[in-house]
Amino acid sequence: MRPIKIVGTGSYLPPKVLTNFDLEKLMDTSDEWITERTGIKERHIADPDTATSDLVVESTYKALENTGLELKDIDAMIVATASPDTIYPSTACWAQKKLKIPKIPVFDISAACSGFLYGLEIASSLVETGRYRNVLVCGAEIMSKIVNWSDRNTCVLFGDGAGSVIVSASEGDSGMLASYLGADGSLAELLYQPAGGTQMPASQETIDKKLHSVHMQGREIFKHAIRTMEDSAKRVLKEADLTIDDIALFIPHQANLRIVEATCERMCISMDKTYVVIHKYGNVPAASIPLTLDEANRTGRIKRGDNILFAGFGAGFTWGAMVLKW
Repeated sequence: MRPIKIVGTGSYLPPKVLTNFDLEKLMDTSDEWITERTGIKERHIADPDTATSDLVVESTYKALENTGLELKDIDAMIVATASPDTIYPSTACWAQKKLKIPKIPVFDISAACSGFLYGLEIASSLVETGRYRNVLVCGAEIMSKIVNWSDRNTCVLFGDGAGSVIVSASEGDSGMLASYLGADGSLAELLYQPAGGTQMPASQETIDKKLHSVHMQGREIFKHAIRTMEDSAKRVLKEADLTIDDIALFIPHQANLRIVEATCERMCISMDKTYVVIHKYGNVPAASIPLTLDEANRTGRIKRGDNILFAGFGAGFTWGAMVLKW
């Protein structure tokens, strides 16, 4: 076991809520169509003046509230996001400026919906070395600014929000029991934002063709998502010498309720043991798991000594799973 613990969780959601009924007025869709295919009923949307780093700031304050720690106690900050403030500097740097944190190392991770798990793995390693005491890991997204609002197959899926955790050294029996991360770049075009980088620099043509927004192959993603979440979750359970019966709570990435249900069915884990928030928040890529974790923590679904199973997948194609003893 790697002796680390999550000493605080926090989350933030923009106040504006966009329901499926609101979307019916904007495009050719319906509440029934969206709910049946995704399980989503509503999502939170940031206002035009809000940046992803602003969500990082708010969720960080929430995570600090019940820890007894202050900003000066944070030794490093990792931000996972698919919707950064700028390509450079990192969203973490913008958040550091707003938080007025001293000159600690801060950086972004680009692993889409798997980003938080990647960040948690890095934070665990940093703390385990003894070089860092308290590492902040945040998943934050403003997807509403990078989706094509005329494409009903993608824009209805995503929401905005952020979730943060503070990882510290454990002096008790809590810790990371097992973890596994993976990626397959040959599947990169299943879900990506074509324009804006060096592969396809911004031009009038890329703007006209809406190539700066989300492009996805939903059916292929569905297939790979279920397989990779199931395989990676089973792998970490085996490594930790645990069974599903030993898991108190399963927190999967929430991209689509049907994906979550299919994964649970194949793993023989009940939905009663699975914390689901997709109906309220939609797919909030890198923020999905920490948002869910924070809600589960604050509503009393997690208690000391519980084994928590995480599993996720995302663009890249990336995936990962972890078992954490709370």
